[in-house]
Amino acid sequence: MEQNFHHISILPDACLDALRILPDGIYIDATMGGAGHSLRIAERLTTGRLICIDRDDEAIANAQRRLAPVWDRVTVVKSDFRELDRVLEGQALPGADGILFDLGVSSPQLDHAERGFSYMQDAPLDMRMDRRQTLTAGEVVNHWSREELRRILFEYGEERYAPLIAAAIERERSKKPIESTAELAEIVRAAMPAKALREKQHPAKRSFQAVRIAVNDELAAVREAMEKAIDALCPGGRLAVITFHSLEDRIVKTAFQAAATGCTCPKDFPVCVCGKKPRVRPVSRKPILPSAEELADNPRARSAKLRVCEKI
Repeated sequence: MEQNFHHISILPDACLDALRILPDGIYIDATMGGAGHSLRIAERLTTGRLICIDRDDEAIANAQRRLAPVWDRVTVVKSDFRELDRVLEGQALPGADGILFDLGVSSPQLDHAERGFSYMQDAPLDMRMDRRQTLTAGEVVNHWSREELRRILFEYGEERYAPLIAAAIERERSKKPIESTAELAEIVRAAMPAKALREKQHPAKRSFQAVRIAVNDELAAVREAMEKAIDALCPGGRLAVITFHSLEDRIVKTAFQAAATGCTCPKDFPVCVCGKKPRVRPVSRKPILPSAEELADNPRARSAKLRVCEKI
């Protein structure tokens, strides 16, 4: 129901400023989610068009209601953002004047217990953003090898106690399948040393992040999407990306830097033979962060970073 699909947009004013909305422009919200950013963009359009992409059926159903006042300027497409190029082709559009990515898990996905994203509420181990896919968190936790679990906990969750947690998961699943978020959260908590339990954040936060990233192949998707988004921009168009953890931010930063780099020939070459030219320029040297006022209203924004580049 709509009243349960509550989502507060992150860095809303900064995103609009970054995109520099043209009333007749073509824009893409590649991660529509709760449609908060989408609504703000579409409100600034007259003859322009906003393409909204999401792979979550609940998000799409909500968008039809939330975007009703601007529906004549909006096209909602069920797809993965890594298919951004195909979405543009399907809409017969040559490019976009602005593209927005908000890479956080939407509040409704976290708040709806049955989706299995949250360690705060008991639910089946799911964590799929697209419920059509077969891989679930239950499959990862119960059937991936101990070494692979250790790897994703360490790499995707930056969890220093990954070996202890992976061993505990293997031990517990040998007794019976691990079926719920509460079970997994307790296994993680019990595996960690006492000093780790004194940290402010929930002991299972990093592990749940790691499993979610693995289930949805999030990091590979971000790498692929950044390249396609830069290609899709029209000259002068802008790409704005909100990240929430260092792994994603590193991927976005690296992609922007690579696209902003021209000749890569060795410095002792007398002339350029690679022919590479910068494709984008950074709009700001450092990422844009939420204000103290926004953090007071929305604590979930605390780790958000907005990076922006412009197509040359």
